[in-house]
Amino acid sequence: MLNEVLSGSSAAVISGLVGFFISKKITSANFDIYVEKAKAQAGAIENEAQLLLYKANIKSQEIELEATKLYESAKEKAKMDLLQREDDILRKEQSFKRYKQNEERKLQDEVATLKARQVDLKRNEKSLSSLKKRYEEKIDEALNAMEYCAGMTQEEAKVVLLEKVEEKSRAQIAHIVRRYENEAKSEAKKRANYILAQATSRYAGEFAAERLTNLINLSDDELKGRIIGKEGRNIKALEMLLGVDIIIDDTPNIILVSSFNLYRRAIATKTIELLIEDGRIQPARIEEIYHKVCDEFESNTLSEGEEIVADLDVGVMHPELIKLIGKLRYRASYGQNALAHTLEVAHLAGIMAAEMGGDIRLARRAGLLHDIGKALTHDSEGNHVDLGAEICNRYNEHSIVLNAIYAHHGHEEINSIECGAVCAADALSAARPGARREVLESFLKRVTEIEEIASEHIGVKQAYAINAGREIRVIVNASLVNDDESILMAKEIAKEIEAKVQYPGEIKVNVIRESRAIEFAR
Repeated sequence: MLNEVLSGSSAAVISGLVGFFISKKITSANFDIYVEKAKAQAGAIENEAQLLLYKANIKSQEIELEATKLYESAKEKAKMDLLQREDDILRKEQSFKRYKQNEERKLQDEVATLKARQVDLKRNEKSLSSLKKRYEEKIDEALNAMEYCAGMTQEEAKVVLLEKVEEKSRAQIAHIVRRYENEAKSEAKKRANYILAQATSRYAGEFAAERLTNLINLSDDELKGRIIGKEGRNIKALEMLLGVDIIIDDTPNIILVSSFNLYRRAIATKTIELLIEDGRIQPARIEEIYHKVCDEFESNTLSEGEEIVADLDVGVMHPELIKLIGKLRYRASYGQNALAHTLEVAHLAGIMAAEMGGDIRLARRAGLLHDIGKALTHDSEGNHVDLGAEICNRYNEHSIVLNAIYAHHGHEEINSIECGAVCAADALSAARPGARREVLESFLKRVTEIEEIASEHIGVKQAYAINAGREIRVIVNASLVNDDESILMAKEIAKEIEAKVQYPGEIKVNVIRESRAIEFAR
């Protein structure tokens, strides 16, 4: 059995070795075939590459030849252009030389001519000087003869002549002025009166006079003691924080809040009223209520400004300007509320601009902002005109608005219909009787000054101010002043008042000349 197994295994091994050698022989034969095929393909590729290289060399030689031809052609063309330009330059140089020679020749001729004229001028100057000297001698001889004949010197005659000429010219000038004034008035007065009448009749604004104090009513006199506080702590805290004077006297159930600043006074009044309602009057509570009221007033001024801008239909406006418009409610001028005055001017300016063919919207905007600087005068240094112009310029307002701010106080000339309407509306609003009031002392001083200016003129018998200082009546001597001279006197008095007196609105100068002829029938 074992021998059978061994003999079987030996046979298997021998058959495996025989198979291995046979397969190796076959593989070697196939590899040689593949190598021969690869060598043949490599030879074909090499031949093809050599052919392509040959063709490329031929192509490159052709391109190089063509490029050489183009280069030679371009070189030849550039050479020809250069030669042409050199010829042109040469011709221009020759032409310039000829022009230069001609100009030098002309200049030499002109110099020679000027020298000749200069010689002639010197000769003429000498001759003129001699003639002038002889003329002056003849004039002196004639003047001496005239002085001898007239029996007066040259200076005396000059004074007499100037007096006569001035007297005669004054009468003629007065007559001409009177004639042209009458002609202008006949044409312009009807139109001006119509526009003003239309504006004032179509707008009726309210008026409110502002005081310097606010009254606060108390339910009980014992509240005065609580407002004063222990050792005056409450009233000191109130006055320091609010910036006002609180007057507590013997008047029953009333305290006074005093301040020139209407905005601050209104805040103080509201704060004290809320403290009285709350009942807790102490420094900490005072400060809390004060800040609350300030925030409320800021919000209210902005809201009121927005309502005004919307009602007037003046377009979009910067929020800071809107807030300042609302603050005008707490500003007064000569007792006239600034906001009421501003609204009145805006409406009147719009009506006038419509009548004169101007921009209604722009006129209202200029009227609304013409006194905007008054909202800043309590907090900033400077007059309201400069402050208003500065803030309007900062927020890019129209040039007509800036012109109206300056022009309504005479700082600039009126440059547009809209600006003229604003100035006229401002005068109407401020100058109407009862619109404004002022301190009695300054009023009396102004009236006295106006009367003195009028009384200084020659021929004035009496001068007195009427209509609350808005008119001056001047009674003249009829034998010394004629009708034409009275017109000149009125103009001279008006100019002196404009130059020397500060006044709101306008002052009418009325010169009255009266002559009477009296005879008795017996």
